[in-house]
Amino acid sequence: MPTEALLEISTPVHRKVAKVLLAGSDLASRLTLKTVLLKAGYDVEGAASAAEAMSRLDANEFQLVLADLRAESMNAGPALLSFARQKAYRPATALITSDMTGASTWRDADSVVSVTNEDISNFLANVAELIGNRAERRMRWREA
Repeated sequence: MPTEALLEISTPVHRKVAKVLLAGSDLASRLTLKTVLLKAGYDVEGAASAAEAMSRLDANEFQLVLADLRAESMNAGPALLSFARQKAYRPATALITSDMTGASTWRDADSVVSVTNEDISNFLANVAELIGNRAERRMRWREA
């Protein structure tokens, strides 16, 4: 049985919590994180490049944009997040990294999320927090 069919069989049907755009130039990492996010109840679209992700941002509305495009270039992730933050619906944004070296130099993200094999629950908590913070900002904006 194909892997995709197994994923569909084993994935319970739930209402999706939020729509996430996951941009990553490494296929294995992107598919792993996409599977983790799907299992957690998120609606996830993947993109292999900044250009593909920007096209998806123009076509759909996302609550969160996660970017790990360092294989494409060091500036691809921050450029994508800067593009995303200019959208009228203002998605939350975060760079994903397994190496926190130099993370403080990335200013175009709401957050830098570290992903390690040992701490997936922390990754999911960070994702939920980013989406929650975005919702809170939108509520304050509507009240003002």
